[in-house]
Amino acid sequence: MIPKANFHTHTTFCDGKESVEAMVLAAIDKGFTALGFSGHSYTDFDLDFCMQKEGISDYLKEVEAMKDKYKDQITIYAGVEQDIFAGNVPEDFAYSIGSVHYIQKDGQYLCVDWSEEISVNHIQNHFAGDAYAFAEAYFATVASVLEVTGADIIGHFDLVAKFNEHQALFDTTHPRYKKAACDAINALLPYGKPFEINTGAIYRGLRTEPYPSIDLLEEIYKKGGNILLSSDSHNGDSIGFYFAEVVEMVKQIGFTHALVWSPEGFVAIEL
Repeated sequence: MIPKANFHTHTTFCDGKESVEAMVLAAIDKGFTALGFSGHSYTDFDLDFCMQKEGISDYLKEVEAMKDKYKDQITIYAGVEQDIFAGNVPEDFAYSIGSVHYIQKDGQYLCVDWSEEISVNHIQNHFAGDAYAFAEAYFATVASVLEVTGADIIGHFDLVAKFNEHQALFDTTHPRYKKAACDAINALLPYGKPFEINTGAIYRGLRTEPYPSIDLLEEIYKKGGNILLSSDSHNGDSIGFYFAEVVEMVKQIGFTHALVWSPEGFVAIEL
């Protein structure tokens, strides 16, 4: 079965391309039964992608209005994608996705998902050209994302590899990369929270694998971790993108269930 729920959804309140209502209508059209909005948390050091502080209340009101308007067709939640460096999660959100978009280094916040060129510059200027040190710093930060944010879902676990198609930045089979990623998995597993399988970069043509990559999903499976499907949607067309392929992929790995969030707790859906 393909879960008909998506909890990683962006709108024009942050860096999404469509309104809350447009995203709701797209989800309904695709037969989805639940849609969780996850506006980027306010980060005072980088305002390009996040919700503006003064816009958060409007975001919550708009999602609530759509929740009531379409209550007979779909269940809607107002969540947040909480960056590890954004501070505490306000209690007004129904749930949160814990994500790492930056590495803190040399007194700066280094964005890991802006462009390949910027990632290369970070590696050269802040890690003496050592791409594995860059990846190690990222995964060391990810290892504490649940401790810091208290999030319900682990967002795009290996985002540092967004621009690494064809091993452009580093070799993901390298022992240092694998150890850094596995150490982070080991640190997060005891919390019992699911790793989202995020298809957003596939939709954008940046990757041919989801986050986490297949080899990391195999590691998560071997260690008893849980998964949750996500399309990290910034427009309606992308909602549920590649879910069918992901289901077949994870079944080959050995997963039999994926989790779906609800206010009462996670529900396991048989794949």
